[in-house]
Amino acid sequence: MRVAIVTESFLPQVNGVTHSVMRVLEHLRAEGHEAMVIAPQDAGLPKEYAGFPVRGILSVALPGYAEVRVATTPQWRFERLFAEFRPDVVHLAAPIGMGHQAALACQRLGIPSVAIYQTDVPSYASRYGLPAAEPLLWKWFRTVHELATMTLAPSTYARQQLLSAGVRRVGLWGRGVDAERFHPAKRDEAFRRELAPNGEKLIGYVGRLAPEKQVEDLEVLANLPGTRTVIVGKGPKADELREILPRAVFLGQLTGDDLPRMLASMDVFVAPGELETFCQTIQEAQASGVPPIAPARGGPIDLIDASHTGWLYAPGDLAGMRAHVRDLLGDDFKREVFGRKAREAVEHRTWATTCAQLVGHYAEAIETHHQLARAA
Repeated sequence: MRVAIVTESFLPQVNGVTHSVMRVLEHLRAEGHEAMVIAPQDAGLPKEYAGFPVRGILSVALPGYAEVRVATTPQWRFERLFAEFRPDVVHLAAPIGMGHQAALACQRLGIPSVAIYQTDVPSYASRYGLPAAEPLLWKWFRTVHELATMTLAPSTYARQQLLSAGVRRVGLWGRGVDAERFHPAKRDEAFRRELAPNGEKLIGYVGRLAPEKQVEDLEVLANLPGTRTVIVGKGPKADELREILPRAVFLGQLTGDDLPRMLASMDVFVAPGELETFCQTIQEAQASGVPPIAPARGGPIDLIDASHTGWLYAPGDLAGMRAHVRDLLGDDFKREVFGRKAREAVEHRTWATTCAQLVGHYAEAIETHHQLARAA
């Protein structure tokens, strides 16, 4: 199979979209498929990944958030790239701007496409002070996703969001987790002593430091006795969060072996954002044997089995979040059982399995496209 992946984000930016595209490319290489990547041009954009070419297209940095780049390439450019590569299917990763142009190119050239819904951008509008933009953004998302042969949502909640917005042909495709990289054995007691010299329990967060992640909600945990909050990530709210959480340890963005070591060294993991379509860091915490706590909205609903592998609290109920953190930190036996069950719940969710499912969706999209062409 020949797969062209058009992604709104790629290296050197490290985020959920980039991460999943990398895993898909590695799987396609391992299984003998051919692929190419089309991504926004950036100073650190690689020329290839997993042996596949990466083509950069014109883009500009998003004002106030330089890590996010917006492509400015017209439809004809995608048509030329597709004509050169001759893909069997086009994978549209988190399509918004360039994904729309690529989808139009697919439609014009008669190429099947699979749109991967990954980021709840319309709901971000309120977090960024633009609530009136939300219905307009949902209208745009419906337009973009309706151009695709099929759309894949990462969770049951996200799928229902898209269906309610008028998007048709929506399936489910979750995400894998590297249960060898993220493993309880990576727990590092020496590292813990550096962060908690007085034996404090560690409350962890990993992710972007941006408005939609609601990291400021962790302020309700600041005065829990015998605890230390550890925050991993970077983003536009970093300086503000340091003022809100003066006692927290900010480690910046961690990669390589440092990230799994940090995750396994936490006692509980809190993901306070209410706009997560999936939340990969919850799976990584679970694989590390660390029980997660998150709002009962979006992707966490599918990932956390409340009272068994972690806790869910009602969105906005920060007292409930605090109570769940206290519950697990105050009971070592319960926390250990939750952590063990969390690990067991995700061990089978390998990237090999989930990417094989994705290739099956590619084949389904190709067949659907041919059926529609014959019917026309």
